[in-house]
Amino acid sequence: MTRGIGMLRWCRDWAPVLKVLSVLWLVLALFMLLPWGVLVWEGDADAPAFARSLLVVLATVLMCWWLTWRIPVALKTQQMFVLTTLSWVSISGFASLPLVLGAPHLSLTNAVFESVSAITTTGSTILTDIDQLSDGLKLWRGLMQWLGGIGIIVMGIAILPFLKVGGMRLFQTESSDWSDKVMPRTGGIAKATLGIYALGTLVAILAYGIGGMAPVDAVVHAMSSVSTGGFANSDASFGAYADQPHLLWMGTLFMLLGALPFVLYIRFLRGSPLALWRDEQVRGLVWLLVVVTLILSLYRVWRGEAMFDALTHTAFNVVSVVTTTGYASDDYSQWGPFAAMAFFYLTFVGGCSGSTSGGMKIFRFQVAIKMLLSQLRFLIHTHGVFVSRYNGAPLSDEISRGVVAFSFFFFLTIAGLALALAMLGLDLVTALTGAATAVANVGPGLGDIIGPAGNFSTLPDAAKWLLCVGMLMGRLEILTVLVLLTPMFWRK
Repeated sequence: MTRGIGMLRWCRDWAPVLKVLSVLWLVLALFMLLPWGVLVWEGDADAPAFARSLLVVLATVLMCWWLTWRIPVALKTQQMFVLTTLSWVSISGFASLPLVLGAPHLSLTNAVFESVSAITTTGSTILTDIDQLSDGLKLWRGLMQWLGGIGIIVMGIAILPFLKVGGMRLFQTESSDWSDKVMPRTGGIAKATLGIYALGTLVAILAYGIGGMAPVDAVVHAMSSVSTGGFANSDASFGAYADQPHLLWMGTLFMLLGALPFVLYIRFLRGSPLALWRDEQVRGLVWLLVVVTLILSLYRVWRGEAMFDALTHTAFNVVSVVTTTGYASDDYSQWGPFAAMAFFYLTFVGGCSGSTSGGMKIFRFQVAIKMLLSQLRFLIHTHGVFVSRYNGAPLSDEISRGVVAFSFFFFLTIAGLALALAMLGLDLVTALTGAATAVANVGPGLGDIIGPAGNFSTLPDAAKWLLCVGMLMGRLEILTVLVLLTPMFWRK
């Protein structure tokens, strides 16, 4: 009797999570309609694969909604963390169905790896002969990245009225954006962010189309550029356009725009034209990109390359790695040991807080430097009182603690994942850079296997599942997942 009551209470407690999940799955099904429509229009053989995938998702949605439709949605903090993690895991699973049922006929492991890489905007791939995929599957890869770039929870808050209550707390379980908000309601922020994201994507589509890309290529590359995802429609990645420098410079611009805080775009549109440049992390990111690009360009010129070509490809690939997009216009691991080591370091950086990029985020490096300088001053003047400031405001203990905790677990996760990959027989370079690129959501690693000129198809299945975990943890910024593993989280 007691066990039955406990089971009923457990079902009641977690029914709201299942209800919200079912609606997010419905959003995924709506996204599936677009490539399915393209395939039906073209009469492509992949159309039934999307139709069956849609039926599976919709049947699951209907069943879950029928079980929970009378349950009110009033999410507690514990439920929000579980919802965030489950939404990314479950949507990655459902999104893999067209890859299993469609022309690639991938194994479950490969399909899940590809969808997790897409949804988390990592950009690693196991596919070969991507040029031969149907337009529908190419579009689906881009759509998955576009959905993951804006964030599943942000998308949900923007379009689902019942998620706006307590939405800021839910928003924080998925996003690293800690800046002051520019609108009083979370729903307003989410809608404005979605609108800017869609507008940026539309501008990128038009620019790529005018630049000479085929329509489906322009759409997919626009979605994967603005989302800083990195999926391309060719095995050569953006290298398929290596002889068209104007497209490389367009890609560089759109990747950079995707790596800037969307909150600052809102401020810009609301009458603050200098909002972007006044932000300390934006200035830090731009200066980093400029300095590194110039150093590596001069290094390549010193090695005998033409200045314009060196500058074009260096700028594109540096911005791609720092923003965690993962495009490659050239195999930069062949640029020499200095360049290869520089790109490995750049893997960890990331773009700005509140953007679509992954990595550690530039503001954490800036805060860590300020904390270090403050500690050095204290060692010299032991009785002094030093206040570190960021964007003109004193750094709070909460932000400092958060930076230290995240940084520790970020590198600990990479170290543990690399060790596990090495135990599976992967070489040092593949294991270390594979772990780093997964957790940082960058895409390509280094070496002959998973470098810019390779892919992840030859890795053991166990390694691919481990990398999936790493990609999800990186996209949710580690702590959102780790908190679920603590006993105190599950105590009433």
